[in-house]
Amino acid sequence: MEVMVPTAAIRNLIREDKVHQLESIMQMGRGRYGMQTFNQSLADLFLAGQIERETALEYSINPDELRQMLNRARLAGAPAARPTGVHHPTARRSRPGVPNL
Repeated sequence: MEVMVPTAAIRNLIREDKVHQLESIMQMGRGRYGMQTFNQSLADLFLAGQIERETALEYSINPDELRQMLNRARLAGAPAARPTGVHHPTARRSRPGVPNL
């Protein structure tokens, strides 16, 4: 799940029609404001063992970025989680890039 808090920086980007920069502000605002991108959410689910790596990559809008995030987490010493069975192998998205929740 993505979380965006309407901070002054977020409001300013929207007002100035610089929405392409929102994701980086969301990534930086994670600790202070609780914002997160969809890839950060997928990475958290994988690292917690709630989904498999392949599932996270399948549902990611930007799989290359997610791979980099997971590799950085592994290099930083994050434990390799074992999935808890949340993923159903026959579950598919209704349309590309949009997961069924």
